[in-house]
Amino acid sequence: IIMLSPNQTMVTEFVLEGFSEHTGLRLLLIGCFLSLYTMALLGNIIIIALVTSSTGLHSPMYFFLCNLATMDIVCTSSVLPKALLGLVSDENTISFKGCMAQLFFLLWSLSSELLLLTVMAYDRYMAICHPLHYSSRMSPHLCGALAMGVWSICALNASVHTGLMTRLSFCGPKVITHFFCEIPPLLLLSCSSTRINSIMTLVADAFYGGINFILTLLSYGCIIASILHMRSAEGKRKAFSTCSSHLIVVCVYYSSVFCAYISPASSYSPERSKVTSVLYSVLSPTLNPLIYTLRNKDVKLALGRLLPSSSH
Repeated sequence: IIMLSPNQTMVTEFVLEGFSEHTGLRLLLIGCFLSLYTMALLGNIIIIALVTSSTGLHSPMYFFLCNLATMDIVCTSSVLPKALLGLVSDENTISFKGCMAQLFFLLWSLSSELLLLTVMAYDRYMAICHPLHYSSRMSPHLCGALAMGVWSICALNASVHTGLMTRLSFCGPKVITHFFCEIPPLLLLSCSSTRINSIMTLVADAFYGGINFILTLLSYGCIIASILHMRSAEGKRKAFSTCSSHLIVVCVYYSSVFCAYISPASSYSPERSKVTSVLYSVLSPTLNPLIYTLRNKDVKLALGRLLPSSSH
């Protein structure tokens, strides 16, 4: 702790409360988190390996899926190793710089994922509603530009929020009522005005949770209308099977993010926040590879080709 003035001190490290109030569940949580983290890493690494090595998976849909898998790895890796360390040790402290780094990578991966789900919805819309123009419209150049745009916009978003957080003074209690550094519990600890932070959080919520969500819904609305107008039952089945995986991921992800973020700071509940955070930072990255591989014939085929070659 650094002295600022005779009656004010500056916090240089925080204590992450984690799940300390549930000491009886410690072993169970360690087991769950460790297995989920292993599954998330393996699943997403397999998807990246499959897409990059299989020529049959070199389409825009799989290129974006590869980006999604990378974001999932960044997301879980920014949260879970520290959470596991906290469950194993008696006191879980994190330096101010470490906390800001964690906040940056978490915000970057979360917002990128939301934006990428919109891009993926647009890709499916082009494939199903405009199949004749699909290959010319969704060129590798455009796909690369869209992916770069997503990563850049979201890095800027994360930088703004992290930068605003570093401007705040933390001079009082230093216990974060969470298992990682997140905006709402950090704002509660600040002893300076958090008005600009709150406004910018609302702006980000409106963009990522509002505009983004509406665009994704519009894409799927057009897709469903287009599928219903198809004459052949086989065409309907094929079109719906390529979209169902995306729809499941969108529903899981948005519902968990809405629960965590679309609620005013005054009604912030540490317990509820921890549960919803587990959904989007741990469960979603673990489920994404499973949803995409189990429901996708092309990925299953590529996996089948990869496994025999690796067992020789």
